[in-house]
Amino acid sequence: MGTMPEKKTLERAKKAKLARKSPSTQAGEFVREEIEHVRQGKHGARSAKQVIAIGLSKARRAGVALKPPAKGSVSEKTRKSAESAYKKGQSHEPIFQTRAVGRENALKREPRAAASKTALSRQVVAAAKKRGPVARSMAAKKAAATKGLINRSAAAKKGAQR
Repeated sequence: MGTMPEKKTLERAKKAKLARKSPSTQAGEFVREEIEHVRQGKHGARSAKQVIAIGLSKARRAGVALKPPAKGSVSEKTRKSAESAYKKGQSHEPIFQTRAVGRENALKREPRAAASKTALSRQVVAAAKKRGPVARSMAAKKAAATKGLINRSAAAKKGAQR
């Protein structure tokens, strides 16, 4: 987490921003990078949730306009941390190397299973369950609508093959 995001991640996030994608979509690139880091064994994490949180924090620090969570939606500690990362990303303050190295060393002692397909799948299902059936249905409809005619047709064909 102490290290800078990779150049290709920053480029993909910038491309998403130019395509007017939402900040959460831009931040998704950083989350993907973090998952890869854990899978490659660069460092570990205690849970899939932590891997995602590290990626979001990196995105905020890199200047992605991803607002911190609202009061009451997460713990105060998490909210404060997100707020500080957001502020740092918007103001371009320097990163303290000592803390960054300490953070990285702590993560190196954590297990690597947090970024496994099973762990991520479990996290996604748990997050979806919290939203309720109406929100899940709306998300699915929105995803289908933004897919476009050609991609929707391809997805339907793929679904029909199963």
